[in-house]
Amino acid sequence: MMQKDPIEIKNRIVQFLNSRGAMLPIYISKEIGLESLFTSAFLSELVSEGKIKVSTMRVGNSPIYFTNEKKEELEKFGNYLGNREKEAFIMLKEKKFLEDSEQEPAIRVALRNIKDFAVPFRHGEKIIWRYFLTSESEFKKEKKDNEKIEEKEGEKKEKQIKKKRKEKPKQKNNNFFEKVKGFLTQKGKEISSIEFFSNKELILKVKENDSQKLLIAFNKKKITEKDFLKAHKKAKEANLNYIILTLEEPAKKISNFIEAIKGLSEIEFLNKNI
Repeated sequence: MMQKDPIEIKNRIVQFLNSRGAMLPIYISKEIGLESLFTSAFLSELVSEGKIKVSTMRVGNSPIYFTNEKKEELEKFGNYLGNREKEAFIMLKEKKFLEDSEQEPAIRVALRNIKDFAVPFRHGEKIIWRYFLTSESEFKKEKKDNEKIEEKEGEKKEKQIKKKRKEKPKQKNNNFFEKVKGFLTQKGKEISSIEFFSNKELILKVKENDSQKLLIAFNKKKITEKDFLKAHKKAKEANLNYIILTLEEPAKKISNFIEAIKGLSEIEFLNKNI
């Protein structure tokens, strides 16, 4: 004979599912003491009323019943899934979100078959699958966090690029030194010592035969009178004759000045002798 009140029976079913979690109907029948046929009728009513939920998956021929409060209990039935479905279930559980287009065809099909565990939503033009216990808002948070990480990585790359740009002059320095070194080798001059080295100029002591000279090399196309005076001062301090080396031939004005003083032996001052 049936139990007293149908409302009481339905309340007992809801309480049982809330306390014990997701269940097959056979165990619910035992709890309320009703035959499977009557139990199924009550369960259908509760599903229609939205008080409990029923799974799309089957264990044998039976669905699984659960409440929102205990929906996480549905996880324990993941072991009953087929091979591909179980693989998709494990992947989604671990990663929380899967982008549909990035999955192999078999997994894409499997995700569509495990409706209890895989919930689709759109992000722009993309279909994203979320694990049923993970909220969509968590995806947006992860997306923002990833964007921040990408932004930081972008800043890091930018700093590395800037650093490389700063290092380029050093490379130019090396190239300039190699050019000077190659020039001296061709001229049969040997470097005795490096006195000064920068990206703009290079001062070396060089040997040619038995004599030593000071070489001032300027890493620029045109030199000025100021550069000549500077070279002269350095040579005087070193008490050596000097050689000036430039990237290109000096301006005509400077060349004319050099040519003019080549034959000069001395300068006399008239007022000083009178």
